[in-house]
Amino acid sequence: MIRDTLVPLFAGTIFGAGLMLGGMTDPARVRGFLDLFGAWDPTLAFVMGGAVLVMALAWLLQKRMQRPVFAEGFALPDRSDITARLVGGSALFGIGWGIAGLCPGPGFAALAIEPLSAAIFAAAMLGGMLLVRLVEGQG
Repeated sequence: MIRDTLVPLFAGTIFGAGLMLGGMTDPARVRGFLDLFGAWDPTLAFVMGGAVLVMALAWLLQKRMQRPVFAEGFALPDRSDITARLVGGSALFGIGWGIAGLCPGPGFAALAIEPLSAAIFAAAMLGGMLLVRLVEGQG
C-alpha cells in the first residue's frame, strides 16, 4: 500500500509544488522564457539549471545503488535511436509548449491555480494522446 500509493503521491505532490514555486505553471512566464528575441525572461533558466543539477546528482547516486529504495529495480531507458516519430513528437511537443505556455507536468499542476484554462489544456493534450493511439492502431 505505502510503496504503491503513498510514495508516488508524495513524489508527485513535491514535483507539482516545485513546478508552481518555480513559475513553470505560469504560461506568461514560460512564453517569456521562449521569447528569445523579444522580452526574454531568463527566470526559468535557473529553474531548469536547478533541475539539471539535481538530476546529475541523482544519476551519480543511482550508479552507486544496487536497487531503488521503493522498487525492485531501476526503470532506465533501453533505447537510444532517433526516429522520425521521436523527432516529430518532440517538435509537436515544443510547438504546443510555445503556444500554450504549458507542458504536461505544469499543465496538470496548473489545475490547482487556474482550473478552467488548465482543464482546456489537459483535455486537448489527452485528446491528442488518444488521437495518436487511434492513428497508430493502439487504441
